[in-house]
Order: sequence, then structure tokens, then C-alpha cells
Amino acid sequence: MSNITIISGSPSDQTRLNGVLAEVVRHLEKVNISPEIIHVRNLPAQDLIQAKFDSEEIVKANKKVEDSSIIIILTPVYKACFTGVLKTYLDLLPQNGLEGKTILPIAMGGTFGHLLMIDYALKPVLSALGATHILKGTYILDNQIKKLENNQYEIDEAAKNRLETSVDFLKKSLSPEKVLEH
Repeated sequence: MSNITIISGSPSDQTRLNGVLAEVVRHLEKVNISPEIIHVRNLPAQDLIQAKFDSEEIVKANKKVEDSSIIIILTPVYKACFTGVLKTYLDLLPQNGLEGKTILPIAMGGTFGHLLMIDYALKPVLSALGATHILKGTYILDNQIKKLENNQYEIDEAAKNRLETSVDFLKKSLSPEKVLEH
């Protein structure tokens, strides 16, 4: 069982959001935490679109969320909102599927003009799923992530510092026993 699950809501596998995901995972692994990762784009599209709550893959993904006390949600911003594929998956979580969990939203967009998407679009959906402990979140501009070869990415220092601050705050909410489980 992982204490932390990361939900990546990008519809593309060639996304700068992968650089953010890799940086978050690297930072967690420094304290021997190996999070579960759900790439929503890899869940069966038909199961997502047809809301197949009993789909084997959806049930497995939901079990990862259920078993975790911390959920990190990564999403690119499209048209001032989080992705439709992320919303489709969140709709398949149980009604109070985020109750009692600490949530860290991380968004990436083209302009700081969409920064409020976290507060005005994503947080209300998370609250509707029972989340009461939603952290401030982190917003990163896509131009702060340089795409290298072989689907590798480099994050600039300002964005990396914001990510590290958020993840460090999140790690402090873990009890020592939970860190030792990993």
C-alpha cells in the first residue's frame, strides 16, 4: 500500500507535465516514499466515457486512491480549467472518495492568468468528493519546463523551488511511522 497516490490528468504522454511528475517523484523518493501513480490517459477510454464504475481498471485506480492518505493531482490547464479526462476520472470516484485525505493540486498552464483555476475550478470538484484538507497548490508556467530529448524535461529553479516547498509541506503531514512503511 502506498500512502501517496499521484493522479496525472494529462491526456498526452508527451507533455511537460511529465517533467513536473518526475520532479515530484524524485523529491518524494529522497525520503524513501514511492508513490502510486495513476495516468488517467492510460485508463480504458470506453470505461471512462461510459462511466463504467465496475471496470477492473477503474476499480484498481480507485483502490489506490482509497488506500492513500495523500493525493497529489497534476493537471495541465486548458481554456482556464483542468482537463476533461481528469474530470471524467474524478466523476468515477465514490461520492466521498477524497474524504479524510490531504490533497495537493499542481497545475501547469501557459499564463499566470489561469492561476485561479486551482481555487475556482478544481477545488470545488475536490470538495464535492469529500476533500476537506486541500493544500494551497502549485502553479507552474509551461515555459518554465524545457523539453529535452527522450521525453525528458528540465524545470527552471523558480518552479522547482515552488514544487519543493509544496512537497516538503506535504511530507510534514506524514507521521514518522507512515514514512517508515515505504
